[in-house]
Amino acid sequence: MIPALRRNTELGLIVLGAIIIAGLYTLASLGTTADLPADIVPFLGVILALLAGAHVATRRLAPAGDGVLLPLAGLLNGLGYVWIARLDEDLAGLQATWTAVGITAFVTTLAVVRRARDLERYRYTFMLAGVVLLLMPLLPVVGKTVNGARIWVGLGPVSFQPGEFAKIILAVFFASYLVDKRELLGMAANRLGPLTLPDLRHFGPVVLAWAASLVVMTAQRDLGSSLLFFALFVVMLWVATERASYLVVSGLLFSSGAFLAWRAFDHVQSRVAIWLNPWTDVSDQGFQVVQATFALAWGGVAGTGPGLGNPDRIPLIETDFIFAAIGEELGLLGSVGLLAAYLLMVGAGLRIALRATVPFNKLLATGLTAILGIQTFIIIGGVTRLVPLTGITLPFVSYGGSSLIANYVLLALLIRISDDNAAGDSTGAPA
Repeated sequence: MIPALRRNTELGLIVLGAIIIAGLYTLASLGTTADLPADIVPFLGVILALLAGAHVATRRLAPAGDGVLLPLAGLLNGLGYVWIARLDEDLAGLQATWTAVGITAFVTTLAVVRRARDLERYRYTFMLAGVVLLLMPLLPVVGKTVNGARIWVGLGPVSFQPGEFAKIILAVFFASYLVDKRELLGMAANRLGPLTLPDLRHFGPVVLAWAASLVVMTAQRDLGSSLLFFALFVVMLWVATERASYLVVSGLLFSSGAFLAWRAFDHVQSRVAIWLNPWTDVSDQGFQVVQATFALAWGGVAGTGPGLGNPDRIPLIETDFIFAAIGEELGLLGSVGLLAAYLLMVGAGLRIALRATVPFNKLLATGLTAILGIQTFIIIGGVTRLVPLTGITLPFVSYGGSSLIANYVLLALLIRISDDNAAGDSTGAPA
């Protein structure tokens, strides 16, 4: 009864989301060209076909999985597509292709991973794969520097960001490692003021994660991924051990590493300077942030209307700053609606983690949800100047094939864990 109810609810929400996306697509076309889009019926049909395919796969492969995650992802994906199509038709065609590939990856993940806890057996394989993917952009031939960050890999005509996949693979490894070591990591052996600390040798994983984040920050010049990887590990470590001392020590380590990087590297100093006062260099380095600020201000409460703003004046608007484009044309109300969708996804992920009885599943769901929530916070915080700007994507919304495919894989793993929860998978040992 519950599986059927969840799937029927999911289908209804998918149809509702498709109607909202088609309505926004129509309004954006009217605002831009004053004409109804000629392809509105095929557009709606493609949206429904892609999401219906994902729904059918979920109904067959994970019938008791969460019924909210897929419709929310589809809504965000469609919302991003509307603004990408409104800004650049060529990129819109590519984004449609990547959406189809992403949904194929979603279905494939559900078909291959029949129980989430089976992944625990491949702990060190995932560790090796994650490290290789994380460091691939540093290789001399295939690594590429784009817009100042060395986070791309080019293999012939194909370019991708391996870090998008590394974050999921490392989340699997962290979950497996912490399940095995959580008792040792949670033992209190020393006291430092009000804190009770584990034995110092058990801080080795924290130090390694800190060192890896510094490598990403300094060698790849990628502040966002550095913060994301370190925060992911710390959150999972805290959930596994329930010791606040790890949060304190980790915060001090990252703060000290960030300070040293700021003192030693010009690109870090530049990012911080733009964050503190972008108006000192309005025509160059602060241009993006200033224009995004104006865009959000012009949007006001209700927005200028889809297709009636001027977001194309912001460089890289389809990737780093798409939130500013949506904020300008949908206003505060639309921006809050977008944030509410992410909050619902994070809430669904945390609910899945709370209901998991298998320790590995619980930690993995926590890590995957943390990736989604932290990445959203970092990029939206950067656009609104809450934190220094970083070049990571807004999940499901920004243009980018690597990000879209990785996020659909992440979504499939969360739904798989949810289905395992409903099936009563209560044994913690790998099969």
